[in-house]
Amino acid sequence: MIDHIGIQCNDVQSSAAFYDRVLEPLGGKRLMEPHDGVIGYGVPPVPDFWLSPLSDSHTGWREDHIAFVAGSRAAVVAFFEAAVAVGAEVLHEPKEWPEYHPGYFGAFVRDPDGNNVEAVCHIPE
Repeated sequence: MIDHIGIQCNDVQSSAAFYDRVLEPLGGKRLMEPHDGVIGYGVPPVPDFWLSPLSDSHTGWREDHIAFVAGSRAAVVAFFEAAVAVGAEVLHEPKEWPEYHPGYFGAFVRDPDGNNVEAVCHIPE
């Protein structure tokens, strides 16, 4: 379960355009833009996923993994299709991952900053 995640982005607006599209099929949307280029996403009323500009202290490569809950397998597929439509690199197309647990259905893409982003449904078919 995810309470909240914050990631630093090379270009917050480019990342926001990506997340605006791919979170919509999962019921997520922009909820807050409090200050300094920070954007909060979530299912209303509470944001639980945050984008912020890359900090001055950041050095080197990083790859964050973010898994978003999907309410159905169809939502996983819609997430994947939205990501591909905005040019995301495909890591793994939607499929069942029995090595994680029976009924685990997920799709993985790379966001504009190189993060490994997943939508997952835990409801068996």
